[in-house]
Amino acid sequence: MIPMFVRLAVRRSLRDTRYVQVVLPRRADGLVAEVYRQVERDFNMLAPPVALHSSAPESLAAGWMILRETLVAQGVSSRANKEAVAKGVSMANSCPYCADVHGMTLDAITDTAGQSDCNALVAWARGSVSATASGAPPFLPEQAPELIGVAVAFQYYNRMVNIFLRDSPLPAHVPESAKPRARQVLGRVLRPAGSGPRPGESLGLLPAAPLPNDLGWARPNAVVADAFARAYAAIEAAGARSVSQSVRDLVHSRLSIWDGLAPGISRSWVDEAVAGLPEGDRPAGRLAMVIALASYQVDEGLVNAFRRTAPGDDTLVELAAWASMAAARRVSTWLAAAA
Repeated sequence: MIPMFVRLAVRRSLRDTRYVQVVLPRRADGLVAEVYRQVERDFNMLAPPVALHSSAPESLAAGWMILRETLVAQGVSSRANKEAVAKGVSMANSCPYCADVHGMTLDAITDTAGQSDCNALVAWARGSVSATASGAPPFLPEQAPELIGVAVAFQYYNRMVNIFLRDSPLPAHVPESAKPRARQVLGRVLRPAGSGPRPGESLGLLPAAPLPNDLGWARPNAVVADAFARAYAAIEAAGARSVSQSVRDLVHSRLSIWDGLAPGISRSWVDEAVAGLPEGDRPAGRLAMVIALASYQVDEGLVNAFRRTAPGDDTLVELAAWASMAAARRVSTWLAAAA
């Protein structure tokens, strides 16, 4: 009864999503309904970080695909190791929601014998967000596609969650005194049964796509490589629909020299960066740049300025997904080099 109560409470928290309206499960159809079905089957609940994409179905499918085929599906690396990477990346990216969820899950599935391995992976993942701090990974080469894949997936998800969700996965009405117990219960709900679902079952959600050059790190694992190739293609198509070429060129230019370090508390760098854009593109440019480089600084002012130029939920989600994935792909280049 308690796990079911937690699932229902998390479902209700879908209404707390910021800036966009989530498609509720009873109203979902087509691609959105199929993604929801897979998420609830394989992740034990309809996870809000996935559902927040629902106004943009292809981005929803892309986000679920990279999460499922790295973190959730059976693989050569244990679920505990994957959760350790998810936790470490989320801590480094100042994403308290994801750090809390994956810390809970890790605590629920890790025994004392495996704690030292997980601690080493958390430390590696925390350093992986910086090109200068990323060291040799503490895992075997055959584990690299899955664990680098988890790191890249959470570089993406941390940004989306920082924009659209509150700081805690627990519903706002849960009192502070009840949160420790609620975290234990939620961790048990999220704990996987057995070794996880069969790999590859999400691939049919999106069409096949060629493997881009920056996916060399994933090539030894055909399912992970295919999932990222399809997801990258879908997110790029979303970007082409919702983000002007001038903004995409600006973000790529800045990311090409970015080393992972935060740009600082002040956002003066954003105004300087977008000064060369056409005036009508500047709200999108500001939002995309902050999402890519400092997503925890996204606020209502940035979002509202963009919404005045493009009011649809689908356009906002597609811009955010494109900027988040562009940054995640940049991080993958130095993770691949270190591995």
